[in-house]
Amino acid sequence: MNRIIIDTDTGVDDAQAILLAFGHKGTKVEAITSVSGNVDVEKTTANVLKVLDVASQDVPVYPGCALPLVSPPQHVSNVHGVDGLGDCGIPTSKRKPESKHAVHALIDMANARPGELSIVAIGPLTNIAVATMLDPELPGKFKELTIMGGAVTGKGNTHINAEFNIYFDPEAAHIVFDRWPMVRVLDWETTQATCLTKNDMDTFFAIDTPKVEFFRKITTKIIAFIKEYFKTDMMFAADGLAMAVALEPSIIKRKEVRHLSVELSGKQSRGLTVVDWFGMEGETPNAEIIMEVDQPRFVEMMANGLK
Repeated sequence: MNRIIIDTDTGVDDAQAILLAFGHKGTKVEAITSVSGNVDVEKTTANVLKVLDVASQDVPVYPGCALPLVSPPQHVSNVHGVDGLGDCGIPTSKRKPESKHAVHALIDMANARPGELSIVAIGPLTNIAVATMLDPELPGKFKELTIMGGAVTGKGNTHINAEFNIYFDPEAAHIVFDRWPMVRVLDWETTQATCLTKNDMDTFFAIDTPKVEFFRKITTKIIAFIKEYFKTDMMFAADGLAMAVALEPSIIKRKEVRHLSVELSGKQSRGLTVVDWFGMEGETPNAEIIMEVDQPRFVEMMANGLK
């Protein structure tokens, strides 16, 4: 049984990832922590509650950090919508988040059940970094940490070379990779190589459930953005893919275990994930970098989350 905490800046693909997790029979979502990223933390928290409504799930939601550690926030409402869910009019949930801050919740859950819980982090790493600074032993108290983040060959989706989640708060990412002995990484380049095709999307949309209607509504804006920018009909599913490899590592077809660090300076390199591919610096590997996955199984897992 996977017992997970989802740390998320809930935008469109985060919502898909959360639904995937709820649809996975071998998984129990113990809690969800929100963080600023795609949109501000008030909206990401509200969006988690909306996903819980459509999924008919009762899970505690802990609001987290509102700002990156150093830089001002740079949200992407042009991609995910002003509300973070495609501006499609999803009603505000009547559910309420917990009063405890996400950072304290992460520490408390780790200490209550050491070695039992895993984190799937599909947004900036601010909450996890702050929790790690407050409790330096935290990495040893979680079973695993899987993140969606990075562009390991420098083909990023923001600021030339960097991937959004890392670039949004590179100091937080630096702390995590410096303090956690091993992090599973699903990066942007593997996301690009494992997109959901138009046929995949048509298959999802043919499923007749409230979850699919929710999925269709929230993806309309981002699909149009991708079509305009990339000139093709498809959908990137970065967070869903990270969730899939966290829940079923057997879908990983190729990976590299290397040392990964995060660049904090430079006009064109801030937020870059730097991989020592040949061990030239002699550092102990700290990242399991996912290079290729079983695409058909991922699509099946996503479909299960929508049924």
